[in-house]
Amino acid sequence: MRKYLGFIATVLVALLVILAVRVSENGGKLTSSEPTAIAPTDSASQPATTMDMAGYYSQQLTWTGCQDGFECTWLEVPLDYANPTASSIKISVIRMKGDHAQGSLILNPGGPGGSGIDYVRAIDYIMTKTLRDNFDIVGFDPRGVGQSTPVDCLDDQQTDAYLATDGTPDNQSEVDAAVSIYKQFADECLQKSPELMKFMDTVSAAKDVDILRAALGDEKLNWLGKSYGTFLGATYADLFPTKVGRMMLDGAIDPMLTNQDLGLGQAIGFDNALNRWVANCIKSADCPLKSGGSQGVKEVLDFLNKLDSHPGQLADGREFTQALAVTAVIGPLYDKVYGWPELRKSMTDAFNGDYEAMGQSVDFYTSRDQSGHFTDNSNDAIMAVNCIDRPDRPSVADIEKLVPEWQKKAPVFGDYLAWGNLACLNWTAPATGTPKKITADGAPTILVVGTTNDPATPYPWAVALAKELASGVLLTMDGDGHTAYYQGSECIDKYVDHFYLTGQAPAGVTCKDAP
Repeated sequence: MRKYLGFIATVLVALLVILAVRVSENGGKLTSSEPTAIAPTDSASQPATTMDMAGYYSQQLTWTGCQDGFECTWLEVPLDYANPTASSIKISVIRMKGDHAQGSLILNPGGPGGSGIDYVRAIDYIMTKTLRDNFDIVGFDPRGVGQSTPVDCLDDQQTDAYLATDGTPDNQSEVDAAVSIYKQFADECLQKSPELMKFMDTVSAAKDVDILRAALGDEKLNWLGKSYGTFLGATYADLFPTKVGRMMLDGAIDPMLTNQDLGLGQAIGFDNALNRWVANCIKSADCPLKSGGSQGVKEVLDFLNKLDSHPGQLADGREFTQALAVTAVIGPLYDKVYGWPELRKSMTDAFNGDYEAMGQSVDFYTSRDQSGHFTDNSNDAIMAVNCIDRPDRPSVADIEKLVPEWQKKAPVFGDYLAWGNLACLNWTAPATGTPKKITADGAPTILVVGTTNDPATPYPWAVALAKELASGVLLTMDGDGHTAYYQGSECIDKYVDHFYLTGQAPAGVTCKDAP
């Protein structure tokens, strides 16, 4: 049921943690259970009522050590930029200073809903030493996310039900259940976060970034954005083109697309990635599939369809539904190096009736711990941002018309992603954003990076964004997986690092993925 654009950030950070564990062999997550920011003297949710825009821009940051050489602080921003003196919210910020820093480099891992705090704490595994030495690396949790003033909607039990709800309703009862779970989502957000949910839009988040830039003492914004972070970065560049420094957008989103466009693009992208996984799987001795090609894909589809009518069982008592299985399949498709082999293992077990490995994958990718607690609010934040950023809120009848077309274009994931468009049907906060062309006229060169077989942000989106931006330059990774920088390609890393150090971007260059 979840919109997989919002799955991006969780998967990216999760995969970085997997990599960190394997490389360091320390047996634990980088972020573990230790605090990652120092709490302010007043509550992070306590509103301020005295600051005007000049006050926000002139605030001084107080940095405090927060473990392992990082510094943490809080930034204050208006809840509503149309009325900045009414109330404010807190933005949690983290920094690792570079030995030869020439300014700050602000990161966003995507989502919306991804924690920039967790992302920067994985600094050794997200960027080269060249950038770590030459910039102060800064991360933040955007408005409504994580350690910043958080949007709050579903509790743990409700989130479990939401993630497990049938994503391909076959009858009126199942349609009613899907409508009901999304209505509950909207109602809970309205009850628990009635004001914040109105101001979770990307434009407001981009304005927060400009206040952060000023508070850091930087005349220009240096930005590294992945997946949704490309939309946030492009939005910033459109609002503040003369404040852009070095900006790289990796795994790009085309801002001209509606939620329906995004959903269909992802359905096709995930189907393509599954086909490529099947072709790779059948070459391995541990592949659970009997056939390759379309027959191998059909084995996966048959497995998902079986769970639709006959859910499995997890050791903790949860039903293992088709919806959870889709998450368990889609998550590993983001990463060829580690995710693809893990999918072979978990699917082998699942084909034999053991769903524990897949259940653990779902929990990992959705930030659910062993006690059943969701350790971040990414499930809430993605909904709040997507529903307010784009106005298309189709009805059940509208979606029923979409399903046949989407199934033709994406036989495995098409109907699932089509029904995901129900998410915003009952959202109470009016949409303030609309799909539009972003040109960022007046900005310096902006480097857009796209991967040809990216399942979550399909390559045509990067091509489109590079053309729409007045100063966009496209760098292509011919390969698999979501995003390209520091994902194993020395070619991509070389060009990106050179861009950040010099401002010069390659035109028309394609790097090949490792075989």
